[in-house]
Amino acid sequence: MVSGTLVTGMAWHTPLGDDLDGVWARLCAGETGVAPVPSAHRLRSDLAATVPAVASLADPVRRQHVLAVTTLRAVFENAGLHPADPDVTVVLGTSFGATLDARVPLSGWAERAAEEAGHPMRPLTVTTACSAASDSVAVAHALIRSGHSRICVAGGVDVITDAKRLGHTALGTMSPTSTRAFDRAHDGMTLGEGAGLLVLESEESAAQRGARVLARLRGTGAANDASGLTAPDTSGASVKAALRRCLAAAGSTPQDVAVVNVHGTGTPLNDSVEISSLQDVFGTRGPTLFGTKGAFGHSLGATGGIEAIATVLALRNGVVPPVHGLRDPVPELTLPVPIRRARPIGRGAGMSVTLGFGGFDTCLLFDLPGGDR
Repeated sequence: MVSGTLVTGMAWHTPLGDDLDGVWARLCAGETGVAPVPSAHRLRSDLAATVPAVASLADPVRRQHVLAVTTLRAVFENAGLHPADPDVTVVLGTSFGATLDARVPLSGWAERAAEEAGHPMRPLTVTTACSAASDSVAVAHALIRSGHSRICVAGGVDVITDAKRLGHTALGTMSPTSTRAFDRAHDGMTLGEGAGLLVLESEESAAQRGARVLARLRGTGAANDASGLTAPDTSGASVKAALRRCLAAAGSTPQDVAVVNVHGTGTPLNDSVEISSLQDVFGTRGPTLFGTKGAFGHSLGATGGIEAIATVLALRNGVVPPVHGLRDPVPELTLPVPIRRARPIGRGAGMSVTLGFGGFDTCLLFDLPGGDR
């Protein structure tokens, strides 16, 4: 078994708040941050999940900046690190951020945020659609494993904008009702926004500074189906490749996985491909599935960071929240999934799965070192 990279800090801003334990409690209670958000445009739905801390800011560039800066400062503090530490490598992901509305460079937001947060080094920026935050974590893991970096801050930040709401209306991917992942009545996703960042650290670095260890990132896996700009390859070959590569990189088997945080957008095609891929890899009686997009909305380039944190919290608490909006599962789903109430999980590893436009499929595998919990 490989040793993995340690998780020594976490911070997020979500539509349900920014306190790690407080947001987790609200998730487990079945709450949602989705609510009507007025628009001057004709949309498929006026529902969205906004972050309270930036809800009053109309400018999407400013929204992205405030979310990035506040979450960066919070994750440095959570890990007991100083933002000015030059040994820390920052890797930030987003989908389009505010660029569709403001026509600003895709990397500029990350550079400005790191500078204001007090970090002296230029950050790396990853933009791979909805897998951007997960890919940022994977890049950080590779930097640490290669010896290039001792400590990385990695994850994603993304915001709701008029262009994104109009775009998903035109694509038909936005639900006219609400997100109901894996439900017979699923009809699309609801947009959200947020930020999720993790501190990843080598074992040697964590031991030297006496860092608190929250979890361990054992391995990552990625693949791309190159099938289309928006729709996934219906065979699921790329999704299954990413799942299997992640397990192989971690030196793990499907039986080692206790829980999977699914992408779970609620679009019928994505749900179908994800379910069939997971059950091909894990079997029909494998790990418990859960998802957070019914509660947080789909935060696009930030979703992988937020869901990585949720996966770690599930392992640490031994429970997963109900999938908000799921009442009547599609008949092909046989893996266990919490409906209406939180559900305990067994010991084992936790996988986070993100499936992005353009065929970007990325998986992260976490566990708790030393059998904690």
